[in-house]
Amino acid sequence: MSKAFLVLDDGTIFEGESWATLGEAFGEAVFSTGMTGYQETLTDPSYHKQIVIMTAPHIGNTGMNDLDKESEKIWVAGFVVRNPSPRVSNWRSQYSLETALIEAGVVGIQGVDTRAITRHLRDRGAMRMGIFSETTLTRSEMVIKVRATEAMAGAFLANDVTTKEKYVVSPPAGTEVRFRVAAIDLGIKNATPRSMSERGIEVTVYPLGTTAAEIKEANPDGLFISNGPGDPATMTQVVDLVREFLADEIPTFGICFGHQILGRALGLETYKLTFGHRGINQPVKNLQSGRIEITAHNHGFAVEAPQGGNFHTAFGSGFVSHICLNDGVVEGLELIERPAFSVQYHPESAAGPHDAAYLFDHFVELMSKSKVKNA
Repeated sequence: MSKAFLVLDDGTIFEGESWATLGEAFGEAVFSTGMTGYQETLTDPSYHKQIVIMTAPHIGNTGMNDLDKESEKIWVAGFVVRNPSPRVSNWRSQYSLETALIEAGVVGIQGVDTRAITRHLRDRGAMRMGIFSETTLTRSEMVIKVRATEAMAGAFLANDVTTKEKYVVSPPAGTEVRFRVAAIDLGIKNATPRSMSERGIEVTVYPLGTTAAEIKEANPDGLFISNGPGDPATMTQVVDLVREFLADEIPTFGICFGHQILGRALGLETYKLTFGHRGINQPVKNLQSGRIEITAHNHGFAVEAPQGGNFHTAFGSGFVSHICLNDGVVEGLELIERPAFSVQYHPESAAGPHDAAYLFDHFVELMSKSKVKNA
């Protein structure tokens, strides 16, 4: 191991040791508060162009396997841990975390105080970051290089992560197909269509750029807008597509990035959070039931919507259905006159809590009512 440096664009530098792939890595600095689920984090396309800092000090002890991937590759730009496990101890493990990172070419750093870095980001806000190992650059040169990289605000990244061809996820063998849903892939996680298929939904996943007319040819019972990376303000084509489906009163469900896109389709604004929500332990209040859900999050942007009553949209009245108890951020939206809703968090939550799995059942309920209405 050699000396390595974690460099923030405000000039702060943390010294650690090289780990995984040697070299340089650049991206937005984000932290995840989950004590488990690092494999799902690494393979979540929403983390494209981000360097993930794990706040839990001991990472890697359960290894990696081919069953828990959320996509076919590791997407993070870099990975920061305090104490990577020197050994793997789990019956499902097929290879080590470090082996997976090296095969993916991901630059890492170990031996840094990840909680101190997290506190720094909470105090000063999200910023660009670089990891440097085996470098000959001076400290000033490293800072300059980090400051020259692209910021997340204004970034259009969905085209990097979307599927190249449409594909179908069918219900398990022996399960009746009750509904057919069109999913727009902006960085979709494997667990999402799987969660729908378990409820008798056949999911056709479409690439970014597919037109509303092309999707409507298949006569889907519902539209799903997935999670993904980047700034929702850049997603004008998908926002227009969602408006077409809302106008036709086709049941619509959005998660995370999809929540932000639905918000913009309703005429609401989105904004960059100071440091974002990431992890599997975020408390969210359902304002209709009063229940508190422990939820999985990964977002750096949020929807700006009026709370405490209904608000007007071009598609009728809407309301805020969920809020984050940590900071009051809007975590859910729903229309009253149209069958459409969204949440900022992840009800498929792999790995994570399952408090919000009922949201897929709500989607099924909306599609059932729509079928009866149009019969």
